[in-house]
Amino acid sequence: MGALRPWARYGLLAVAHLLALGLGATVLQALEGPPALRLQANLRAELATFQAEFGACLPAGALEELLGTALVAQAHGVSSLGNGSEARNWDLPSALLFTASLLTTTGFGHMAPLSAGGKAFCVAYTALGLPASLALVAALRHYLVPLLSRPGAWVATRWQLPPPRAALLQAVALGLLVVGVFVLLPALVLWGVQGDCSLLEAIYFCFSSLSTIGLGDLLPGRGSGLHPVLYHLCQLALLGYLLLGLLAMLLTVETFSELPQVRAMVKFFGSSGPVNAEDEGAILGQDELALSTMPPSAAAPAQTPAC
Repeated sequence: MGALRPWARYGLLAVAHLLALGLGATVLQALEGPPALRLQANLRAELATFQAEFGACLPAGALEELLGTALVAQAHGVSSLGNGSEARNWDLPSALLFTASLLTTTGFGHMAPLSAGGKAFCVAYTALGLPASLALVAALRHYLVPLLSRPGAWVATRWQLPPPRAALLQAVALGLLVVGVFVLLPALVLWGVQGDCSLLEAIYFCFSSLSTIGLGDLLPGRGSGLHPVLYHLCQLALLGYLLLGLLAMLLTVETFSELPQVRAMVKFFGSSGPVNAEDEGAILGQDELALSTMPPSAAAPAQTPAC
């Protein structure tokens, strides 16, 4: 494997990615195809029963036109039901959650702009806001990564662990902490508060949110008939959870990306050319960061007396 040329390695990686896409599509087709067909059959049966009972009172095609209008409104986040908690879709808490879903690329899809001005503003706002958000994340990463590396350096010094093993232990501990605090614990809270979702659905929502997938098929408080005040509190809580959880997830991914095993895999698929000045500067910066997080007794080598 090490004798493969770079273009062959890239081709191997692309083929593996395509195979993974095909495998995922096949599994989802097998799992989700039959339930979708059953739901479609039930809907057609309900429509046929309704038309058989009230067809004499409705003009031809009136029911389909009404359903089409309701579905278009629902796709833009405008509820067609008499739910008081969702009567106003563009109040301040809803707009804050929508802008957070834009700048974090989560895109829950629970709301969408209706006007041409709103769509144009979303384009300009996201084009300017995404670089600003990335700059903020980079600044926070520059400040928080050294803090997160201190426990690993202390453990390595305390138990005399090799640096690769200490780094792996730190990454695993941080990953378990993030999973527990930002996935399992919120999922348990959501499962207890939202009565119409299972624990699996709650875990699925938390993971899809923090991974910025944001499918939007499940949103806390939406469609549950909550009081408007409670519904807006749920939106504000989701806003804070989204911002803090994404930061924790990014720091975890950054910690795992610095592992020697991950670097070795990236190097295998990377170029085999000489190290340039930019790479050398990055390596020197990482060495300085590692030394700065170690205690003085471990960072400074013992000096031998001069002859």
